[in-house]
Amino acid sequence: MRLLFAGSPAPAVVALEALMASRHEVVAVLTRPDAPAGRGRSLRPSPVAAVAREAGLEVLTPRKPSEPELVQRLAELGVDAAPVVAYGALLPASVLDVPVHGWINVHFSVLPAWRGAAPVQNAVLAGDPVTGATTFRIEEGLDTGPTFGMVTETIRPTDTSGALLDRLALSGAELLVRTLDGIADGVLVPVPQPADGVSHAPKLTSEDARVRWEHPAMAVDRRARACTPAPGAWTTVDGVRLGLGPVTPVRPAEVALDQPLAPGEILVRRREVLVGTATDPVRLSTVVPAGRKAMPATDWARGARLEPGTVLGTAR
Repeated sequence: MRLLFAGSPAPAVVALEALMASRHEVVAVLTRPDAPAGRGRSLRPSPVAAVAREAGLEVLTPRKPSEPELVQRLAELGVDAAPVVAYGALLPASVLDVPVHGWINVHFSVLPAWRGAAPVQNAVLAGDPVTGATTFRIEEGLDTGPTFGMVTETIRPTDTSGALLDRLALSGAELLVRTLDGIADGVLVPVPQPADGVSHAPKLTSEDARVRWEHPAMAVDRRARACTPAPGAWTTVDGVRLGLGPVTPVRPAEVALDQPLAPGEILVRRREVLVGTATDPVRLSTVVPAGRKAMPATDWARGARLEPGTVLGTAR
C-alpha cells in the first residue's frame, strides 16, 4: 500500500523506519513544523522530519492539519492508508476520509484504557502492572475508533515512562506493520472498543510532577518514575526548586535508622541521601539543582551543606 506516515517525536521514528523496511511504500511524511529548541532557540525539525528528509521523503509540515493545501496534497498523493504515531495534533474530518483505508493510529495503551495525550505516564503513575499498544482507526472522538490489534507489555517495578515508552515504540512499530499487512491482505477488520474500562490520560503538567512527601513511599516512587524524563519530578529545598530523578523506597531496617524520618525530612550520609515520606523513606538517585545539570544526589548534598533536619518541599 501507498502510505502517508504522520508522527513527530523520537518514539515515532521507530515506526517510520519499520514501515520503510516493510513491503509497503511510504510516499510522504506529515509532521509538526520546525520548532525552537536548545539554548539558542534555533528552529529544528522534529525527529521524524529529520529522518524522513535524510531518506528523501516528501515532508509536509502544515501549522494545522485542517489547511486546504494539505487536503489537496493528500488527494494528489493517492495514499491507501495513513499510519500515525504521536503526530501531535487532532486530525479534522476534512482529512480523515481521504485515504482509502483511513488513518491507522498506534496508541500506547490497551484501549479503551488511558485515552489521551499521556497514556504511558498515567499508567506508571497509577501503578498499573500491565500496559501495551493498540492500533485503531482514527475517528473524530479522542482515541475512540475501532481497533485492529494490540500487544501487551509488563510494567516493571523500576520502569520510568521513558524506558517503558522505548519498549512500546518497538512493539508498537511491529504491531503497526502487521496491522497494515492485514488490511492490505483483506483479512483484518476493525472491532468497536468496549464501553467498559474507559480511562483518560491527560498530559502531566509541572504541578502534577511536584512530589508530595506526605504521600506514601510507593506513591512518591510512582510519581518520580512517571515524570521521568518529562515533565520531570521536582521538590523544593529552602524554597528553591530541585529536580528529582527516580527514587528507591527502602525499609527503615535496611538503612539502620535510629528514628523515623518525617515526611520531606532529608538525611545525608556518605553514600546515600534519604528522604522521609508518609511511610518508608526513599533513597534519591539523581537531582537537578536550579540552573545546573543532573548529578548524583550524594554529590549535591555534600556541596549544599544542608542543615540537620532540613525538610524538602516546605517552602514554595
